[in-house]
Amino acid sequence: MWLRRKVEKSVLTRLVALVDKRSRPNRNALNNIVKEVRILELNVKALGYDLARKMAAALPPPEGTEARIVGLGSKGCTQADIQSDWAAHWANAIRTPVVYHRKLWEFAYVLQSLFEAGHLRQGQRGLGFGCGAEPIPSYLAAQGIHVTATDYSQAQAFQSGWTKSNQHLGSAAVPYIPHLVTREEFERHVTIDMVDMNDIPDRLQGYDFCWSICALEHLGSIEKGLRFIERSLDTLRPGGTAVHTLEFNVEPNGPTIDNWVTVLFQRKHLEALSERLARSGHHMMPLNFDPGDGVLDGFIDVPPWHVEREPEDQGSLGAPSHLKLSIDGFVCTSFGVLIRKAL
Repeated sequence: MWLRRKVEKSVLTRLVALVDKRSRPNRNALNNIVKEVRILELNVKALGYDLARKMAAALPPPEGTEARIVGLGSKGCTQADIQSDWAAHWANAIRTPVVYHRKLWEFAYVLQSLFEAGHLRQGQRGLGFGCGAEPIPSYLAAQGIHVTATDYSQAQAFQSGWTKSNQHLGSAAVPYIPHLVTREEFERHVTIDMVDMNDIPDRLQGYDFCWSICALEHLGSIEKGLRFIERSLDTLRPGGTAVHTLEFNVEPNGPTIDNWVTVLFQRKHLEALSERLARSGHHMMPLNFDPGDGVLDGFIDVPPWHVEREPEDQGSLGAPSHLKLSIDGFVCTSFGVLIRKAL
């Protein structure tokens, strides 16, 4: 068995090598395909990122904006959202430039949803799941809101790979963003806790709202992610709000990824969840599956991602700019679900 694997590896290495033993171009048919893939990847990324940067630079600066009701609902990330005044307002609130990136969209989506539900006011209590080093706990603390910011234990985060990309609370001392809140205000309003999202403890009760940002797709399966959303409602007071973003497979039909480190939800899963919640008296805000019709709605980023590239490649391409991306060959984006708990 060992010898066979060694032979297979040597054959594959020879097939995909750029040159032969005499440094001549490898003319193998498989290599003719494989050798251009990296170049195609870099071309796609360079053109897409450059376009996104130029479009962002042309946007009006996010100054003098006001929070207002827009009736967001449950929806996916789109170019029109990034260009909206509501997204500009929340980008300004967390002191970040408006860029065409789905992570900014997720921050803006959560804050807009909480605003529309009336939770962005002093004295409210919020519970964040899988918070990592995101800015939302600091922003909420500056508004006088009491926050419990939770994440996996260090061991669980290491197993899931979150620590490698600095998405875990253990990647920083605390999720404290100094340009958003003073240390004193942060420590007065934010409590940090380690929580397994597959086993939410009963001690977490009575919150006005809860949220998570692209965390529930890492719970092991699609069903576990859906159960987490339902279980998160148990932490809320009657009438409270849950807002969660997740990895969404844009293609409604066909296969998707399940029972894996990162799972991809589809339209049918969210529609079924809405029906399940309704039977318990909860209300998911209307689902909108429009993928958008902007030029960047059609740009699908491909690996390797920023954290996986060599430092010289990171500098040449610049920071990632994408609203959709390929995850294991599936076209994906961020999708937000907004739920009001039964009274």
